Amino acid sequence: MDFLGIHLTLLIGPSVPVPAPVMLMEALEEVEVHTGDERSGFQIRFQVGRSGPLDLLDYPLLASPLLQTWNRVIVIVTFNATPRVLMDGFVTQREFSPSDEPGRSFVTLTGDDVSVKLDLEEKSAEHVGLDDGLVALKLIGSYAEYGLVPELIPPPVIDPPLPIDRVPVQMRTDLEHLRFLALRHGYVFYIVPGPVPMTNTAYWGPPVRVGLPQSAITVNMGPNTNVSDFSVHSNGLGPTQVSGKVQDRLTNQELPIRLFASLRPPLAALPAWLVDQPNVRTTQFRETGIDGMQAYGRAQALLEDSMDLVVANGELDALRYGDILQPRGLVGVRGAGYLHDGLWYVKNVRHRIRKENYSQSFTLAREGWGSTVPVVRP
Repeated sequence: MDFLGIHLTLLIGPSVPVPAPVMLMEALEEVEVHTGDERSGFQIRFQVGRSGPLDLLDYPLLASPLLQTWNRVIVIVTFNATPRVLMDGFVTQREFSPSDEPGRSFVTLTGDDVSVKLDLEEKSAEHVGLDDGLVALKLIGSYAEYGLVPELIPPPVIDPPLPIDRVPVQMRTDLEHLRFLALRHGYVFYIVPGPVPMTNTAYWGPPVRVGLPQSAITVNMGPNTNVSDFSVHSNGLGPTQVSGKVQDRLTNQELPIRLFASLRPPLAALPAWLVDQPNVRTTQFRETGIDGMQAYGRAQALLEDSMDLVVANGELDALRYGDILQPRGLVGVRGAGYLHDGLWYVKNVRHRIRKENYSQSFTLAREGWGSTVPVVRP
C-alpha cells in the first residue's frame, strides 16, 4: 500500500508470515511502530464494518485467522526505493472497539518484537565455565528458529569462572538474564529487525556512540526545517558519582572506588557532571565477592547508566526529512544553537504511518551541552 509515495508492506501469519490479503490492506487504518534500547513493539489498527445481510452474525474481518494473537507480523517500509524492515514481532493483544458511528469501528493488534519469545519462561540454570559474553552467545544461539543472528562485543573485563571456584547461575528469563549481564558492563541488549525479512540481529554490547551520523534534524531554519515540537530537557538531579570500597576476593585487600567521569566517546563539550559540581549525587557501590577488575568495571557501568542527562524530544515529517530515523545510533542536530547543536544518541523512535502522513517521534540523549563538531551531516 502506498502512503504519500511511501510503500508499506505487511506480512502476517501463524508461522511463516505471508503478504496480507487485499481485504486486510484495504481495512488498514494506521500502523505505529516504536523502537528503542528496550523491547520494541507495534500497534496496527484496522477498520471493520458490515456490508450486507451475510454479515449480520459478526464482522467478517474478525473471523480472519490472520488477526489472532501470536501470529507473526513483519512491517516493511520502502522509502526512496530502499526496503527497510521496520518491525518483526508477534501479536500479543487484540482489541475490538465497536461504534454506532459509521466507519469508526476498529480492531487493533498490539505486539512486541521477537524478544518476547525470550521472555516466556523463567529458568533455573547453570552456565558452567562460561563468562558473561559466552553466556550471552549461548542464550542468543538457542533462538535461531526466529532468525536471530548474534552481534556480540566482548566485555572489557573477561573473567572466566573456574568450576571449582564458582558457577554462574541464571534465575530469570533469558531476556531478563541477557539484560542483567549487559548492565553489569554498561552494555545494552536489543533486537534489530532485518536486514531482510525473517532475520533479526541480536545486539549485546555497548551503546553505539561512534560511526557515521544520520541526516541532520534541522530546527528553526526556514524551508530546511524538518522537525516540529522540538524541546530539550536537562535534569539537575541526574549527575551521579560512584563511591565505595570492595574486598578483592583474589588478594583479600580492601580497594577504594571513586568514579565520576564517563569513558564513552563524548557527544557534548560541557558534561553535566562537570558543570553541576559540587551538587552531584553519590551512589554507593556495594557488591561483594568479586575481584578488583570486576569491581571497577561494574562501578563504571553503574556510572554510565546515569550519564544521559540531557534529553531532546521532537517529531519529524518523514517526507521532509527524506529518510527513516534509526534508533540506537547517532544523529546530528542543527539550528538549535551551540548548546544544543551537534551529535546526539537516538534512544527511541516512534513511527506513525497513516494514509495522510508519516511522522517519526523521537527521543535523543547525551551527557551535556555544547557541540563537539563544527558541522553535522545535512
